[in-house]
Amino acid sequence: MRSPAVKDSQQPVAAGSQRTNKWAVLAIVAIGVFMATLDSSIVNISLPTIARYFGVPLSGPVEWVIIAYLVVTASVLLTAGRLADMIGRKPIWVAGLVIFITGSAICGAAPSLAILIAARGLQGLGGALIMAISPAMLTTAFPARERGRALGINAVFVALGVSTGPTLGGIITTNLSWRWIFYVNVPIGIIGIVASLLILKEPLRRGKVQFDPLGALLLAIGLATLTLGLSFGQEWGWSSPLLISLLVVSAIAFVALYQVEKRVPNPVINLSLLRNRVFLSANLSLILSFLALFAVSFMLPFYLEDLRGFSTEQAGLLLTPLPLTIAIFAPLSGTLADRFGTRWLAAGGLALACLGLVLISQLNAHSSTWDIIWRLVVTGMGQAMFQSPNNSALLGSAPKEQQGSASGFLATGRVVGQSLSVALAGAIFASLGGAAAGAALASRHNLSAAQVSALQQTFVSSFHVT
Repeated sequence: MRSPAVKDSQQPVAAGSQRTNKWAVLAIVAIGVFMATLDSSIVNISLPTIARYFGVPLSGPVEWVIIAYLVVTASVLLTAGRLADMIGRKPIWVAGLVIFITGSAICGAAPSLAILIAARGLQGLGGALIMAISPAMLTTAFPARERGRALGINAVFVALGVSTGPTLGGIITTNLSWRWIFYVNVPIGIIGIVASLLILKEPLRRGKVQFDPLGALLLAIGLATLTLGLSFGQEWGWSSPLLISLLVVSAIAFVALYQVEKRVPNPVINLSLLRNRVFLSANLSLILSFLALFAVSFMLPFYLEDLRGFSTEQAGLLLTPLPLTIAIFAPLSGTLADRFGTRWLAAGGLALACLGLVLISQLNAHSSTWDIIWRLVVTGMGQAMFQSPNNSALLGSAPKEQQGSASGFLATGRVVGQSLSVALAGAIFASLGGAAAGAALASRHNLSAAQVSALQQTFVSSFHVT
């Protein structure tokens, strides 16, 4: 998976970007990425408070506060990357920041749950524009010999956004209001917009390349219905007519998309990228890694809260070693990838992460706090060793005029892998009785010691298999 060496003079430098300091670009990207990842993690812990405020149960319509963001983001990531290649990255980036903080302001002021959900969809659109092109902005600003280092540093801000979200969300919700978890984005976003307008030099491109609206529509339908089905599969039942209908619509949309993209001169998905062996293998590795590893972030809260009895705040703190370890080791692995290549680092990192999964699967009802922490650290080290080199190989294998599309593929692969991971882990865990056992343990109403022990055994065995 090692990408070929590229001389600095051959770097994908956008028009005018020679005058932009690479560290200034990194700082601007860090603002947007931190804001978007913070928002994806800060809302979860405040969801019960939001449900109580609007007088609705925790299951049902309030779930769309999370799902609306995810579905909209997944459906437009690839299109956003393609648009960046066509008209330039700066206008897409600034538009993403503007849309995101506008959605955040509406979320904070939402007088009803319906408006909150709609505003979350608007946030998702802005977040997609930000996340789809942020890697491409870095590969444009930094020379090839520093690509891995830049992507590694970018991973620090992703990890910080993920790790601080639950804690910050709890503090804000407790001391101010749930509305301020959205308002906090507004000043951060304004700083990012001003800095982008003043520092980024890439002009708007006015080429003759035409946009592919039909392909973009089919792509959005396919990804939105797939993500929606995977998100609600466990709740609706995997054999429910509604879920099957969504998956059928998704499959039809993707088949039609393939036929359309073969015939249009400027497709929204450049299929030639997928004929690049390095690009394809890096994308598949990315999806499979998130499919395997995101289950840790999904399953451990159930283990910590239902089985072990930790509070939500304590569980959030116990999960932070994973993103913090990634934040520490990702820049190092990126720098090593620049010096020694990406192939063995990515493979070794994924192997270490798999070892971490095996170690986490050995946790039981009596594991100490230290047992939990050091296993998460091992898994985080593996993820950090894998992600920066793999992302560097993926982006380095794409031509300079297709960096936006490559970046969109990277972001979409992440979301698809995460969605598949949650769906698969949830289905396996529930089918083995783990979900029911966890719910019973969480309530502990009128349970004898023998019943508690049996439920714990069911939960642990389901957790180990998952």
